[in-house]
Amino acid sequence: MEAVSAAKMRKAQNQVTATRPYATQAQEVLSYIARLPSTENDLDPLIQPRPVKRVGIVLVTADRGLAGGFNANIIRAAANFMREQRKQGREVEVITVGKKGRDWLLRYDPVVRAEFTEMPDTPTTYDVSPITRLVVDDYSRGTFDEVHLIYTDFVNTIVQEPVVRKLLPIEPAEPSVSMAPEYIFEPSPEAVLSRVLYGFTEVQILQALYESIASEHSARMVAMRNATDAALELVDDLTLTYNKARQEGITNELMDIIGGSVAQE
Repeated sequence: MEAVSAAKMRKAQNQVTATRPYATQAQEVLSYIARLPSTENDLDPLIQPRPVKRVGIVLVTADRGLAGGFNANIIRAAANFMREQRKQGREVEVITVGKKGRDWLLRYDPVVRAEFTEMPDTPTTYDVSPITRLVVDDYSRGTFDEVHLIYTDFVNTIVQEPVVRKLLPIEPAEPSVSMAPEYIFEPSPEAVLSRVLYGFTEVQILQALYESIASEHSARMVAMRNATDAALELVDDLTLTYNKARQEGITNELMDIIGGSVAQE
């Protein structure tokens, strides 16, 4: 399992590093667009904030275990976030990606809006399109007033960090960030934004899956390596214990033989 996870981890790591700059730049561009004067109108509901009463969460976990603390850490982060939202009087529903998050919610807190499992190791926009469409439709209809993405960010082979990121509404860039004074939209701001904002949301969800997959394989590889080391250490300890018991048995037998010989004399 360590060797298999190492091979998958290298592939997933290359995938993450290749797509991360695009996802980061897409987020920056959309935050700029959200700050433009022309977006102050009701061009697209994905930009418009509103009072928060219902919060949606997209929780990304694994389908399998044996990955150390990977699933436990992200579930703990989700539980803490949900607890904070409920303290503020907000309703929470979760869209789960992965069996571990779904099973935990059904066991302790059944607020599952939808579930998606058996994601491939190399997901595409085709795989995340149903998730994106559900998230965008729920936010546009007012089912959710905010949508947050909770996943594990891949830092390196040893370090993976749980991340809670607001997905919708798209937040404008800080005033201190320099940008062009205005964009020219063709054919119209409404047509461009409606398509670009959907694509932006899809890219963020897809990148979260890439980060989570790379983190899962890294955590599993390290966990299996630690399990192998622990097993070898246990074998050494048991071998030493066995040799001691065997030596003690031989010594006792020799003492019995010597004692019997002395008694006959």
